[in-house]
Amino acid sequence: MSKIPVITTVDELRALRNDYTANNQTVGFVPTMGFLHEGHMALVKQSLANNDRTIVSIFVNPSQFAPNEDLDTYPRDLNHDLELLAETFPERTIDAVFAPTVDQMYPSGFTFDTNAQRGAFVDVLGVSSVLEGRTRPTFFRGVATVLTKLFNVVRPMRAYFGQKDIQQTVVVKTLVRDLLMDLEIVVVPTIRSQTGLALSSRNKYLSNEILDHATCLYRGMEIARQMYTKEKITNVSQLTDTIVREIIGTNADFTIDYIAFSDPTTLAYLNSIDPDKGCILSLAVYVLNAHGSTEKTRLIDNMIFPPISSPSLTLPTL
Repeated sequence: MSKIPVITTVDELRALRNDYTANNQTVGFVPTMGFLHEGHMALVKQSLANNDRTIVSIFVNPSQFAPNEDLDTYPRDLNHDLELLAETFPERTIDAVFAPTVDQMYPSGFTFDTNAQRGAFVDVLGVSSVLEGRTRPTFFRGVATVLTKLFNVVRPMRAYFGQKDIQQTVVVKTLVRDLLMDLEIVVVPTIRSQTGLALSSRNKYLSNEILDHATCLYRGMEIARQMYTKEKITNVSQLTDTIVREIIGTNADFTIDYIAFSDPTTLAYLNSIDPDKGCILSLAVYVLNAHGSTEKTRLIDNMIFPPISSPSLTLPTL
C-alpha cells in the first residue's frame, strides 16, 4: 500500500502548499492524466532532483477531449500510479498526489458544448491553432485552462513536461510568459522503448504486434533527420515523402493524420528548413489497435532538427 498522500480538494492542497511556503521550500510540479509510465517517472525524477518538494497531479481533464474522443475509455488506475511512484522512488517519496474531481476543477460545471460552457477558459492564440490544434480545435484551450487552474493551486517554482507533447510545451511556455506567471517550465526529452516508440498511456490500447509495427514512426523521422544533418537536405516535401514511404510502405492500414516541419518558436509551417534555425518535425498517425480490429489509436511523436551549425541543440526555446 502506497504511503503517498492523495489530496482530492483544492482547499486541502492549498493548506499543504502554505506549509511549504512557511518553511521556504521549493516546489516542483508534474501535471499528468494518470496511467503513469517511465516517461512520467523521468519528469518526477527531474523534479525530485531540483526541488525540496514534488507534487504530481492525476486528473483526466475533460475539456481537452472532443465529444467523439476517448474520454470515457482513457486508461485510469490510481492504485497502479501510486504503486509505480512508490516503487520507482523508494528513498524519496512524492510529497503529494493531487487527484481532484471534475467539480473541484470546474466549479461552474462542464459541458462539451463550447457554446453552453460557463466560467473561465483560457486560449493561447497562434501556437494552438496548428498541428494538433487543426485536428483537435478545442484541445489546447482545455490544456491551457486546466494548467492555469493547476498552477494557481499548486503555485510551483518549476513544472515539468515531456518533449513527446512538444506543441504542448510551446503552448505552455507561451501561456506562462504572456500571463506573467512566476514559473519555470522544464522540458524533459522523450522516453522511448528500446525500439524507438515513444512511451504513451495510449500504447495500452495496442497489441504487441502493432506496438512493434508502430516503431516505423520513429524510423521514418530518424531517416529524415539523417538526410537533413548528413546530406543537408532541407526540402520539406522530399523529407515528408521519405517518412510517408517508411510508415505506409510497410503498414498499409496505418493512416497519417499529418506530418509537419515547423519553426521551433512560432510553430509556423515550413516549406524549407533554415539550417541556421533548424525545426520541429511533428507527426500524428492512426494505427490499428490489433490486426483485424476496426478500432484505431492516434499516436503522436516529434523530433528536433537542430541548426546544422549548432548540432548540440536538443530542445526548443521561447
